[in-house]
Amino acid sequence: MKTPRRYRSQDEDSDRWNRFPFRQSDIVVSTRSKSGTTWMQQICLSMIHGSAALPGPLGELSPWVDWLGEPEGLLFARLNAEPVRRVLKTHTPLDGVLLDPRARYVVVVRDPLDMAVSLYHQGDNLDRERIAELTGRASTPSVRPGLTEWLAAWTQADADPMESMDSLAGVVHHAADAWARHDDRHVLVVRYEELIADLEGRMRWLAERLEIEVAPTLWPSLVDGASFASMQVSAADRIPDARGVIKDPTKFFRRGTPGAGREIMSAADVTAYERRVCDLVSAEHVDDPAGVLRLLNVA
Repeated sequence: MKTPRRYRSQDEDSDRWNRFPFRQSDIVVSTRSKSGTTWMQQICLSMIHGSAALPGPLGELSPWVDWLGEPEGLLFARLNAEPVRRVLKTHTPLDGVLLDPRARYVVVVRDPLDMAVSLYHQGDNLDRERIAELTGRASTPSVRPGLTEWLAAWTQADADPMESMDSLAGVVHHAADAWARHDDRHVLVVRYEELIADLEGRMRWLAERLEIEVAPTLWPSLVDGASFASMQVSAADRIPDARGVIKDPTKFFRRGTPGAGREIMSAADVTAYERRVCDLVSAEHVDDPAGVLRLLNVA
């Protein structure tokens, strides 16, 4: 089995996957930040439990395996005690996660511009001092430019995907790596925009591919429970924040509709952005670059 690449940041370390004790039928949700992670966790957990009302906080039921805020031994022991099928969270691309044949991997890809806008707003809602306390690292305050200026710079910044996973290069690599595996029955690739356009259809597709049996009478409540409005109303129980990292839970689910990035960028900046995405996809040397571009919402 190929050794996974190691991705590290101030808050996470993918090396944990090399020691993770997988079980039969584990589900690993792999996304970039602000790309439908919590949404997909809710979808999978509700189908497994047969109820949109989960038996505990979402972040406790489906923890972030790579996160350094919870000691590895404690996390693994807690997951080992789970009596039902497990849903695991990671922001690591699949080439950095141990691909166990017993598991299924769900990758959600969102329009990078919309993801970046959400990421910018999320940055204002994080308690940096609390994160530093949990990870044992110093807090480093910084001043950011306005959203429009920041977004244009984000699209053109040079970054190593191994060191800056939420850079545009990191987002493209995550999507390209997933698309290269989409013919594998263990890997499911889902577009965020497809979930918005046809939530029930995508949920039924996921249930079939993940081999989760859902009683026909439950579908209306499960779909309603995974709607954006429902996620907002129940934000306190659904955000991944068991340790007080989020300042205001109600701001975690901010908008939930496509187009935020292109609404604030000039036509010239959008053209430059799409050209850069094409260049980054070419650099990935994938067999189906057009498929990756479609996944990233670039024609």
